[in-house]
Amino acid sequence: MAKSEETPKFEEALVRLEQIVQTLEAGNLPLEESLRAFEEGIALARFCASQLEAAERRIELLTKDEEGVLRTSPFSGEVEGGKEA
Repeated sequence: MAKSEETPKFEEALVRLEQIVQTLEAGNLPLEESLRAFEEGIALARFCASQLEAAERRIELLTKDEEGVLRTSPFSGEVEGGKEA
């Protein structure tokens, strides 16, 4: 991910990270290219982790009640009307 490019969306970053992992696992790149790919992969992994942490914080804020207590319930897989989600 070059610094001059726009910040990718989470899904785009994840797809690119998967591509990098596959390329590195294949072991066909010269050392310098492997290092560049590894650096890009680390940056993408950090970006994805920060996006997930931000989403988790937002979900926690949205699920707190009036007293600020986090209210959660197990996901049943069902929606109103008895149909599965």
